[in-house]
Amino acid sequence: MSYSIIARYGSMQNVATFKSDDGDLRLHDRVVLRTDRGTELGEIVAPPEPVQEGQTDLGFLGSVLRKMTDKDHEREAEIEATSVRAEFLFCEQKIAEHNLPMKLATVEHLFGGEKITFFYLADGRVDFRQLVKDLATEYRTRIEMRQIGVRDEARLLADYEHCGMEICCKKFIKNLEPVTMRMAKSQKTTLDPSKISGRCGRLMCCLRFEDETYGSLRDNLPRRGARVRTAQGWGEVVNGDILRQTVQVQLESGKDLVVKVDEILEQEQRPRDGRPRNERQDGDSGSRHDRDDQRPTRREGDQPSPADRETQANEAGGPGGADAAPDESADASDSGPADSTEDP
Repeated sequence: MSYSIIARYGSMQNVATFKSDDGDLRLHDRVVLRTDRGTELGEIVAPPEPVQEGQTDLGFLGSVLRKMTDKDHEREAEIEATSVRAEFLFCEQKIAEHNLPMKLATVEHLFGGEKITFFYLADGRVDFRQLVKDLATEYRTRIEMRQIGVRDEARLLADYEHCGMEICCKKFIKNLEPVTMRMAKSQKTTLDPSKISGRCGRLMCCLRFEDETYGSLRDNLPRRGARVRTAQGWGEVVNGDILRQTVQVQLESGKDLVVKVDEILEQEQRPRDGRPRNERQDGDSGSRHDRDDQRPTRREGDQPSPADRETQANEAGGPGGADAAPDESADASDSGPADSTEDP
């Protein structure tokens, strides 16, 4: 009987589904995998599930060859201690000889030896054709040069974040998505770069995957300035705590009170300007159609005002009118596909 298992493999901690004939594999077991790149090691991150007859669209990336043996563990230690270190030093030497503007980050040597991948950082594209020839001549196997960014470098080399936990991009995050300063502001965290930046020097990834939770919790809180009724009477919200789900209310008596959101008995509905409808002043402007109806009627023979002339020009398709060309601009991204070259 065949089984479907999910395993994490490779230096970039990729996750994929594999086919297995062994149903006794357990979570966190180390296994030898056959992938599209060759023979490599992996770790089980989900227990095996039986494959039902007729299931053909499971998207297997490869298969599980076996659970790692003592000999496999010895081979893994040997590769890390000798092969990877020697390949790293040799590549660094060749980079210096060819005077290439690149920084070598790490080396991945597949367990089966079918491919060696060199991860590097560079500001732009690098002509490393001669470097690849030198590496292929030295090691007689497939060579891949893969350009990465600083976030990928942290995923490959870093271990723990200043929170004391293993870095998120290495532990469970699969795709590194953008993190914005807006997320930090909405979570009311400090804006000190040294405290909200990760090992890569960029904004911490946890700001992104926690942003949705903060958003839903924030929506549960009444806005600052809203009038609410508590067990001790009506008051105005002056502050709120997103995580504790509490608000500070200033009662009409002048007393400050901290209450939980579920203890609020009633909240006064307000229009968009933030004031009750009965508190609007007579001079407040209404909707656009109301303002149009309040315009004075121009009598025949009167000269049009500057505002009327501007309106007529806009309606005729003049500057700033409906026929004006829109401002078209594109936000260019500096991120692109990584350089990769293979030489068998």
